Amino acid sequence: RGRGMNGSAQAAVIVVNFNTRVETATAIRTLRENTETPLEVVVVDNGSSDGSASALRQEFPDISVVDAGENLGFAAGVNLGVRRSTAEYVVLLNPDTEVLPGAVDDLVAFARTHPLFGVYGGRTLRPDGTTDPSSCWGAMSLWSLLCFATGLSTVFKRSRVFDPESLGHWQRDTVREVPIITGCLLLTTRTTWEQLGGMDERFFLYGEDADFSHRARARGLHPVIVPSATIVHAVGGSTSSSGRKMCMVMAGKATVLRTTWPAPARGLGIRFLEFGALLRRRNPTWEEAWRRRADWRDGYPRARSTIFGLPPVPDDPALSVGHASATTT
Repeated sequence: RGRGMNGSAQAAVIVVNFNTRVETATAIRTLRENTETPLEVVVVDNGSSDGSASALRQEFPDISVVDAGENLGFAAGVNLGVRRSTAEYVVLLNPDTEVLPGAVDDLVAFARTHPLFGVYGGRTLRPDGTTDPSSCWGAMSLWSLLCFATGLSTVFKRSRVFDPESLGHWQRDTVREVPIITGCLLLTTRTTWEQLGGMDERFFLYGEDADFSHRARARGLHPVIVPSATIVHAVGGSTSSSGRKMCMVMAGKATVLRTTWPAPARGLGIRFLEFGALLRRRNPTWEEAWRRRADWRDGYPRARSTIFGLPPVPDDPALSVGHASATTT
């Protein structure tokens, strides 16, 4: 089941792995056991030190394991994986997931019968079976960031008015258009992927899916949730420190603001992010985010160096939309 490769494959599932050997193996195992659609599976290993590449090749000899040789980040890793695949549909899947029966089948079937939506996501559950809302989000706005900065989004959590990015109390259990499909489970056609230019490689980790969804909507597409496409998601499998992870999340948000918002609103939005971290600084996670605000407020690519300790890269226009062209390898 789900073992069709290359020419016979209908969907290419791309997994970016970074020191998550056990989790990635589980994701692939459940994907193959619970999918009827002929698949090709591409794992991009971002310079792991846990023997992931060799272990995955040994357990799954008919998948493609691409050794990136270094930590490229999520966006560049995904783009590399898509370039190494050929199937009609592209599916992004987090390594820290378990695919439930029919999840990918239902995504592909819905996309075939409803092609105008263009970008498709599913429903994610926590390991205890409760809804994990992170399969999709509302887009940032000055109002949502003001609510964050003033604490309204925390006091009135899941409020459609004061916490609009959460999309309210909706359990992701109905078909619904949404502003942002997250990269833990995302399907699109290869044609749409190439038209959008893939993921923007200025992003290193977090925010790239919000940017991708923004560009999809700008092209007239309508990202949509397919609730029968359900996976279990253990959030944050490749990022352990909650404070450092929050800095990554904030860097992603700052990059979305800097790359998609006009100048006056952009600066105000970043100030709201800082004020929100300041307001919550009694929490150790937010204390680190506030203390390290200079590391994330400029966004990527600078945050690649300040947060991850990786060599700085120039803010090269080539490392943005369009860099994911399928004609390069």
